[in-house]
Amino acid sequence: MIQRSYRFRFYPTRAQQQQLAIEFGHARFVYNFALNARNKAWQRRKESLNYVGLSKLIGQIKKTSRFDFLRQATAACHTQKLIDLDKAFKAFFDGRARFPKFKSKHDKQSIRYQLDQRHIARAFSNTPGAESIQLPKLGKLKLRWSRRVAGVPKMVTLSKTASGKFYVSFSCEEVFEARPAVPMVVGLDVGIKDLVTVSTGEKIAPVKSYHKAQHKLARLQRVLARRKKGSNRRQAIRLKIARLHERIADIRRDFHHKTSSRLISENQVICLEDLNVKGMVKNHKLARALSDNALGELRRMLEYKAGWSGRDIVVVDRWYPSSKTCSCCEHKLKALPLSVRQWRCLKCETLHDRDINAANNILTEGLKQYREVHGNCPFWGAGIVPDDASAYTPSMGINGQGVRRVA
Repeated sequence: MIQRSYRFRFYPTRAQQQQLAIEFGHARFVYNFALNARNKAWQRRKESLNYVGLSKLIGQIKKTSRFDFLRQATAACHTQKLIDLDKAFKAFFDGRARFPKFKSKHDKQSIRYQLDQRHIARAFSNTPGAESIQLPKLGKLKLRWSRRVAGVPKMVTLSKTASGKFYVSFSCEEVFEARPAVPMVVGLDVGIKDLVTVSTGEKIAPVKSYHKAQHKLARLQRVLARRKKGSNRRQAIRLKIARLHERIADIRRDFHHKTSSRLISENQVICLEDLNVKGMVKNHKLARALSDNALGELRRMLEYKAGWSGRDIVVVDRWYPSSKTCSCCEHKLKALPLSVRQWRCLKCETLHDRDINAANNILTEGLKQYREVHGNCPFWGAGIVPDDASAYTPSMGINGQGVRRVA
């Protein structure tokens, strides 16, 4: 079984928009109240309030006249926000995230419902022909179905973007079905000038959605700066900017989905370099281009789609000198500036394209690491021909259940 999410746009009525505003506001209040209570409990008594303690506290304040307004919202939304806060602290203590921050009304607005079949219409068990779902205190929500929900929904999330669009997301459990194995293994080198360079010699140019829209975005932001705060004209410009940001993100996301899906469908094993993207964006000369290419998001898509499809991802150490090592004779240069796009090996005199050479080295190193884990598994593609092609199955990699990081 795998977890998969579906996202659809929905169109609430005016009454539903008012109730959603209450739900969003109360969920945010509960999160901030619980975070403040947890901080004060530690500062004053060195007491660590967990989910159970905070849940009791929220239940007690609901009974008071000061906080009885919380009853206007669904209790399940309050519970989910307390769960979110508990997860945020666990991520902080594990070193995976920063200390939890208070939420603002200007942040992304979202509420989550644990699935209750009594409140879900027949839409989940049928095709996108169903028109609505039904949720507590909101009634039926009219959705724009774009595809079939194949799995069994476990969670429903309602969200509102900065531009005022409403979306509903379903988290489902689906039966895993691995794709048929394909006879191809590749190494990928990601970068700025070319989003992906494949060891086969193919180069995939980035879509550069932010770069193409930055002049329009700058003009709108100058107009926004001249508008009076709180005015309707300022709000109208703010919405235009929000829509433009969403369009930039949508174009990038669509391109990454198409690129990652093609790479996964065409290759059985993909070798990647473990780039430190957070460290790279600290270089202010490259930060904008790196953020526009969203290299970390592309890798994330490749990894989870590999898990869905029974493919293998091999991650090569970030300190491996893939660019300045000759892929023919393994001669290593002492230095190779970023401005040098082609170089000739001093030992074998082979002329290298910097990125293609790096992709070939990543492939070679990735296959070495793969063999160390899986033994003499046959590989295809990139000049590697197995003795018995029929012997290879996805189960020899990761049993079709996820991504194996080899590093």
